[in-house]
Amino acid sequence: MKKLWKNFDFTLIFTPLILTAFGVVMIYSASMVYAVAKWGYSPDHYLNKQLIWCGLGLIAFITTISIPYQKYQKWMPLILIGVAILLALVWSPLGDYVNGAYSWLVLGPIRVQPAELAKVGLIMYLASALAKKQDRLSSFRRGVIPPLFITFLILGLIIWQPDVGTASIIALIAATIFLSAGIHPKIISMLAVLGGALITIFILTSVVTDSERVARFTGAYEPFSDPADDGYHLIQSYIAIGTGGISGDGLGQGVQKLGYLLEPHTDFIMAVIAEELGLLGVLLGIGLLTVIVLRGLFIARQCKDAFGSLLAIGISSMVGIQTIINLGAVSGLLPITGVPLPFLSYGGSSLVVLLASMGILNNIARQVRLEDQPKVYNKNVTDEDRSSTNAPTIQQQRKARGGRQWVNERRSIRY
Repeated sequence: MKKLWKNFDFTLIFTPLILTAFGVVMIYSASMVYAVAKWGYSPDHYLNKQLIWCGLGLIAFITTISIPYQKYQKWMPLILIGVAILLALVWSPLGDYVNGAYSWLVLGPIRVQPAELAKVGLIMYLASALAKKQDRLSSFRRGVIPPLFITFLILGLIIWQPDVGTASIIALIAATIFLSAGIHPKIISMLAVLGGALITIFILTSVVTDSERVARFTGAYEPFSDPADDGYHLIQSYIAIGTGGISGDGLGQGVQKLGYLLEPHTDFIMAVIAEELGLLGVLLGIGLLTVIVLRGLFIARQCKDAFGSLLAIGISSMVGIQTIINLGAVSGLLPITGVPLPFLSYGGSSLVVLLASMGILNNIARQVRLEDQPKVYNKNVTDEDRSSTNAPTIQQQRKARGGRQWVNERRSIRY
C-alpha cells in the first residue's frame, strides 16, 4: 500500500480537497440568509446539499484516480454516445427549465447538468482523436475535420439550451487542445478565421437581438449608466470587494449577501470571500487554483504519451478558463454568464466533475512517475541472463546509478 501511494501527486490530492473544504465553509456563510429569505429553506439547506455532493465527488475522485487513464481511449465511443444522450434529454420530460434555459436533468432526487459532463467528455475525445492523428495533423480534411465536427456538434447542443457561458468555456478548452496538439500553423490560421466568423455571426444574430444579453454587456462595461437595473449586481460586487480591504469584515459578517448580491453562493462567491476574508482570502483561493493549473501543465509536459499529455492540458485549461471567466464577471472585466468558480461555488454537477477530473490528472501523474523510476539492480542476475532478457547490462546500471554507489555494492558482493 505504501508503494502504491508514494507515486501519487499529493499536491493534486490535497489542493483540490482544501479548496473544496474552503468552498463548503464559504457556501454556508453566503447562503444562510439567502436560503431562508428567498426560498423559505432552513439556513443549512445549501450546506447539507453541498456536503452530499462532496461525498459523491470523493467517490468519483477515488474511482478515477485508480483507473489507468489509457482505458478512456477504449471507452471513447460509449463516452461520446453517453454525452450526446444526456445533452439531448434536457428537452425530454426529464429536463428542467431554469433561468431561461433547458440545462438540467431531474433524475429522481438529484438534478444533473449534462453540460458539465460534456466538458470532460469532449476533453477525453479531443485528446484521444488528436493523439491518434499525430501524423495527419498537417491535413485539414483527414486530421482536423473529424474532431472539429464533434466539437461543433456538442457546442450546438449546449448553445441550443441555451447556455452560452458553458459553451464559451468548452470552445476555449477545445481551442487550447487543438493548439497544443501540434496542428500546422496554416490550419491554426484557418481555424482562427473560422472561429472569428462564427463568433461574429453569433453576436449579430443572437446577442444583439436579445435585450437580456445586451443588458449583460452594458451592465458589465457601463454599470453606473443604469445602477438600479442592468448595472445593479456588478455595483454590489464592487461594494463587497471594496469593503473587505486586506483582512475582511470577518467570516459570516458580510452584508452584501443579505439580498444585494445576485446568487451569492454561486456566481458571486468570490465577492463574498473578498468582503468577509479580504484580499488575503481572495489570494488564498486564487493561489490554490493557480497551483492546480500549473501542476497540471507540468504533468502534461512530463508525460511522454500524447493522449495523457493532451488530457492533462485539457483538464488544466478547464480549471483555468472557468476561473478566469468567473473572476472576470465578478470584477466587471467580462459579462455575467453564470459560470461557477471551480471548487468554491455551490453546484453538485460541477464539483463532482472537477473532483473526478483531479483523479484522472493524478492518475496521469502517477504513471509518469512510474515511468521515470530507474530500474533496480538485481545482484542475483548475471550479465548473461540480462542479455537474454533484454535487461540493462551492468555497464548501463553503473552509468544510471553512479560510480560510488556501484563500487560499494560491488564490495558487498565480493566480501
